[in-house]
Amino acid sequence: MKVWVKLLVGSLLGFLLGSLLPPDNQGILDALAWLETFAIRIGRYAVPPVMVFSLTITIYELRQDGQFWVLTFRSILFIIGTTVFIISAGIFVTIFFPPSRIPILIDEQLETVSLDTAGNITALFPSNMFEALVSDGVYLFPLCVFAFFLGMGLSYDKSYTRPIISIVDSLSRIFYHIVSFFSEILGIVMIVLAAYWAVRFRAVQQTAAFRDLIGLLGIFSMVLCFGILPLFLYILPHTNPWVILYGSLSQAITSFFSGDINFCYPVLLRHLKENMGVKRRSNAVSLSLFAVFGRAGSAMAAAAAFIVIIKSYSSLGITPADIMAIGVRAFFISFLLARHPGDGAYTALAVLCLDYGRGFEAGYLILKPMAFYLIAIGTFVDVMVASYASFAIARISGFQEDKSLRHFI
Repeated sequence: MKVWVKLLVGSLLGFLLGSLLPPDNQGILDALAWLETFAIRIGRYAVPPVMVFSLTITIYELRQDGQFWVLTFRSILFIIGTTVFIISAGIFVTIFFPPSRIPILIDEQLETVSLDTAGNITALFPSNMFEALVSDGVYLFPLCVFAFFLGMGLSYDKSYTRPIISIVDSLSRIFYHIVSFFSEILGIVMIVLAAYWAVRFRAVQQTAAFRDLIGLLGIFSMVLCFGILPLFLYILPHTNPWVILYGSLSQAITSFFSGDINFCYPVLLRHLKENMGVKRRSNAVSLSLFAVFGRAGSAMAAAAAFIVIIKSYSSLGITPADIMAIGVRAFFISFLLARHPGDGAYTALAVLCLDYGRGFEAGYLILKPMAFYLIAIGTFVDVMVASYASFAIARISGFQEDKSLRHFI
């Protein structure tokens, strides 16, 4: 059975189960929340080692060929370009197809939300280099820094480093097979994630005021990821975008119901290699950069939601200067969400509200009931962009070989 079919069947079973469970039973909600946490940990389990060893050997090999900085710069350009396009498109759609106002019913304490940029930068260089390897695995950027220096160090003197190079290469391949195993069993895990998602969706659907925003973000993200973005792949020679879309179905399912980009990393890694023919030399670099910095979807969902909040709070409307300020803030926030793989969109929304001020500091609380939906949409777009862009980067860089459709996993 194809992996995407397993994931789809698991998601449908979970959604059906969640549709039958009462959405107002706190005991069931607590149990599902615990199961969701456990399920996410299963998906994240093998991500740090496969990222570290694959990125290390990739950096070494690319440096030997003189292609590391070219590939890195190309990936960064893709991240910046897609972020500008997606945030702009999301704001445009929200302005010209405005959802209805949302009643301002806030009965919760204002929460302290901070991206802690200074702390995140400090964490890149712990007092002991090996501390990066024993972290909780949520913040992946320090692992990338560790892999960067280790990969650079392997070029020191081949007479000394050759045994280590073989070990690192072997460990990369071993952990890839471990990641492949976990991607095969995620169909069972998806039952839990989809069930909890369905229970929360039923609860939020009871509030009619949220329906327009839910519909707008849902339709826009589907059109964007299943229609607009694949069309850009026509620019690449001899490329069928719809085959690439088919090869990305597993990523779409896992990202939407998990809402966690680290959880989706094993699925992305394996499907880019085995469906799209992206070689490790490109895969490790582009995926690592997108996992850390490529959060355009989360920033877009936050920006669209913030515009709705402003219109719900104020009868004065929103000016072009406000739109520009929101877009610029969302753009920069998208690069600062590395420590928030599972709540990026809602964290970005909270930071937008708190940073914008003018009485909107508590605005994000009116959307707290649908925070899971904002996160799902944001992660879905993040992961699909990472999938398409990683393929395009590999194709342009010469690190991709075509795969037959019948061999897709």
